[in-house]
Amino acid sequence: MENNGPSAGSYNNFRVLYLITQMVGATIVILVGSWIGAHLNGLAWTSQPSVQFNWHPLLMTMGMIFLYGNSILIYRGFRYARKKPLKITHAVIHGLAFIFTVIALVAAFDSHNLANPPRPNMYTLHSWVGMAAVVIFGLQYVFGFVSYLFPGVRDTLRATYMPIHVFFGVFGFVLAITACLLGLLEKAIFSINNYSQLPPQAVLVNMIGLLMVVYGCLVVFLVTEPMYKRKPLPEDVMLLTHSASSQ
Repeated sequence: MENNGPSAGSYNNFRVLYLITQMVGATIVILVGSWIGAHLNGLAWTSQPSVQFNWHPLLMTMGMIFLYGNSILIYRGFRYARKKPLKITHAVIHGLAFIFTVIALVAAFDSHNLANPPRPNMYTLHSWVGMAAVVIFGLQYVFGFVSYLFPGVRDTLRATYMPIHVFFGVFGFVLAITACLLGLLEKAIFSINNYSQLPPQAVLVNMIGLLMVVYGCLVVFLVTEPMYKRKPLPEDVMLLTHSASSQ
């Protein structure tokens, strides 16, 4: 008998790891919010530029880490859903993450430009790596939307582009994790006077960083492990066959 999907044991393992991944990701967002509320004076907008910056780590964590990771995992996490709704969900999550990212960037630039005196932009390694991740993320969104949701694109072109789309999706996510780790370190050095003595804020920041590494490893493992790959459903095969015959 042909094996059209992963064994029950491997799927159970996937579900456990997927649940752990969601819990770690949610914990990261909660801890970042707690850090901002307890140690960084909460949230504000342009009336308090130094506090406005706090939107940057919060929204970047929500967008470029938690939502980005979930968007990558959507096909494997919901393996028994039809492909087309998953494509739309993938695009919507990516779009929401992009909106969060744009607002986060505006907050960062405003906090520098509106400071008295103004502070320079884009001079740290964090900012360079972070902007590279954002650019890759944006290009991925545009090319992915055109390739897989725009009507009239040949199936052969979609199949050819798929490995590239997958590679740069994972690469952009890893780059985003790296940028966040650099940003956490930068913020800790700038804002925690006795960082070397590990006060509570330093421990919290370090824990957030470690959890980001764990979350990144889990997402990359789940999305690259062949045993957990989503198998096409009969409805997907029929849809592709119909699409090919109508061209």
